[in-house]
Amino acid sequence: MTTLPPPKVKQFPDDSLEKKVYNIIESFKDNLPIMNDRNRLAFSLFKYLKGEGDAPLMAVKTNKLKIVGLTEEELAKRIDEELKKIK
Repeated sequence: MTTLPPPKVKQFPDDSLEKKVYNIIESFKDNLPIMNDRNRLAFSLFKYLKGEGDAPLMAVKTNKLKIVGLTEEELAKRIDEELKKIK
């Protein structure tokens, strides 16, 4: 039996909306210590910017995140301020 190598990961271009949203959420890694939580939240916020998802406060509340050092409201407010810069 052989083991296949993992599939290659195609990165988003640096100027894409996806990359900008994921970078914003990655900047909160001290407050969101679980990588899967950050990825799930970034995807939710990307959908929000595309007009398909919930606002940051609702996304933070519904994604059941482990948040350290901030309240849900404070985190949502900081994320919303960052998202306004890329809109």
